Amino acid sequence: MATYLDESLAKLEWFEGAIPWMYLDTRGYVTVGVGLMLPNAAAAQKLPFVVAHQAATAEEIAAEYARVEAMPMGRPALFYRQDPGLVLEKPEIDSLLRTVLAGFEGELRAKLPGYDGFPDSVKLALLDMAYNLGPVGLLHGYPTLIAAVEAGNWAKAAASCFRHGPGAARNQWTQQMFLENVVGALKAEGEGALRRFGYGMVGLGAAAVEWLRKKQ
Repeated sequence: MATYLDESLAKLEWFEGAIPWMYLDTRGYVTVGVGLMLPNAAAAQKLPFVVAHQAATAEEIAAEYARVEAMPMGRPALFYRQDPGLVLEKPEIDSLLRTVLAGFEGELRAKLPGYDGFPDSVKLALLDMAYNLGPVGLLHGYPTLIAAVEAGNWAKAAASCFRHGPGAARNQWTQQMFLENVVGALKAEGEGALRRFGYGMVGLGAAAVEWLRKKQ
């Protein structure tokens, strides 16, 4: 059965794309996989790149990093591809993303004591924002959102989660993840009210029957 982490992985791949070769992101940083920024060649050399299905050497990885870093930014990811070139295979991209998500979730859990009790959709929203902004960027850059999350005020969290940079679809999805819990709470409250109303009517009916019996 898929978990919220599985869903988070799939959503991040949908929003960020899963590019197996090194490329420059919109800010000019060398990036690979699901939007993973590589600060230097040494970081790239820690990853299991392959070329023609053979493990790439440290020298090959460093050379590819330098090639991509020197290219103009602001181009589609395909612009930076070299064929044959160094790539990360899909299982490695997924494994890397899962490791990063687990690390980010650990940071969120440490700073948000109620994290494990949050609804899965709230965790999905927070993980998406943490991946996009970094855990520090989320926790310190969105104080109103974090206060709303800690208070379980999902409507306010939904109103406070907008980010500059991600497209409208991603922002709307994140907002919807918070709002799902508002809808769920309202539905539960409405069902509870209906049950109470129904029980009240049953009680009223019993009292009326008893009144009529006494009148007879």
